[in-house]
Amino acid sequence: SWFLWSLPGPRLIPPAPGSRMSRRQTLTLVSMASVNFSSMICYSILGPFFPSEALKKGASQTVVGLIFGCYAVCNLLGSLILGRYIVQIGAKFMLVAGLFVSSGCTILFGLLDRVPAGPAFIGLCFVVRSVDAVGFAAAMTSTFAMTAKMFPDNVATVLGSLEIFTGLGLILGPPVGGWFYQSFGYEVPFLLLGALLLLMVPFNVYVLPSIEADPCRDSFLRLLGRGRILLVCYVVFTLSAGLGFLDATLSLFAIQTFQLSSGLVGVVMLGLSLPYCLASPLMGVVTDRFPTSRIPLMVAGGGVTALSFCLLGPAPFLHVTSELWLLVLALGLIGFSLGMTAIPTFPEIITCAYEDGFQEGLSTLGMVSGLFGAVWSLGMFYGPVVGGLLTQNLSFQWAAAVQGALALLGVSTRPDRTGPGFKPGSRDRGRGGAV
Repeated sequence: SWFLWSLPGPRLIPPAPGSRMSRRQTLTLVSMASVNFSSMICYSILGPFFPSEALKKGASQTVVGLIFGCYAVCNLLGSLILGRYIVQIGAKFMLVAGLFVSSGCTILFGLLDRVPAGPAFIGLCFVVRSVDAVGFAAAMTSTFAMTAKMFPDNVATVLGSLEIFTGLGLILGPPVGGWFYQSFGYEVPFLLLGALLLLMVPFNVYVLPSIEADPCRDSFLRLLGRGRILLVCYVVFTLSAGLGFLDATLSLFAIQTFQLSSGLVGVVMLGLSLPYCLASPLMGVVTDRFPTSRIPLMVAGGGVTALSFCLLGPAPFLHVTSELWLLVLALGLIGFSLGMTAIPTFPEIITCAYEDGFQEGLSTLGMVSGLFGAVWSLGMFYGPVVGGLLTQNLSFQWAAAVQGALALLGVSTRPDRTGPGFKPGSRDRGRGGAV
């Protein structure tokens, strides 16, 4: 709490010297951190061992990609619908209900190894993952909206700080999941982490404040009618597509190329999560103090991402031998560039919406959160599905190079701070200002 108030920039309520965040803001921050951590650790445990387990159950590489991809499609639809009606449903109820659904689905997913191999196993994977995706969409949409509502003048800083817990979930998920899988089998990782997520339900019921707001009549179509928002959304798409691609293909590539165990694959994945965890709060502070740095950070991050995906395989046209240290280095660069690129996108979309005349309040923040989640999910569908097809029919090296090309295209179509209705500094308030 003291760290966040000590940062430069305006405050939700101008504090007296030495004052701290209000109790309501502190409880919200604790709640959001718990949701980010518990949700992401449950999401990330699949990477080290599920693809190989699914192959044993009769699924192809393409089907594994589709299982990951169906999660993204349902998350996309859920984000749009729930984001539009967040005021009517209630942000607190949406978050708690989403956690409850996700915890149940995580536990059920751990019981799927008892299902016979073939169509029955594959079909239930699709069903459970789809329902889980709607729960995750509810939790994340309300988390982003409530954070922006409670901390309107330090959105990027608070989101960057919360991404520490997202990063911790991503860091701990693969090695913990891989270790439990190796030690106790398929069921235990899902049962334990599903129980952890379930414990977050009463905790958040107690600590999370209720937020009242009036609905507005604005629509997603109007939000997407601004060119700068579309370009920022494409940047978000390229980021999530890259992560989805890695989720579905990296573990198999590492196992086959370097003969790593599932546990060691989880350790290798730390190369992606740890730099992101470290970069996010730093980028949050920078973009809140200097909002004009958002676009340059997105451009620079996209360039680093493009180069890193080419090094991941590495790409055949580089004529470089695949080495484990090079793989870890490329993952580290992707993780850091993800922090550079992802953290500025959400406050940038909010700024664009307010400049276009959207009403300031929870309803608009819910739509922005829903749009962000939907675009992120679209990339998470594209990445595993198309990446799985390219890996199966070409190679992991070429598939990774294609992901790099997507990021490079985002750099070449840089979203400038120009266009109808733009007034420099109109919504970038404060010292270098935040949203």
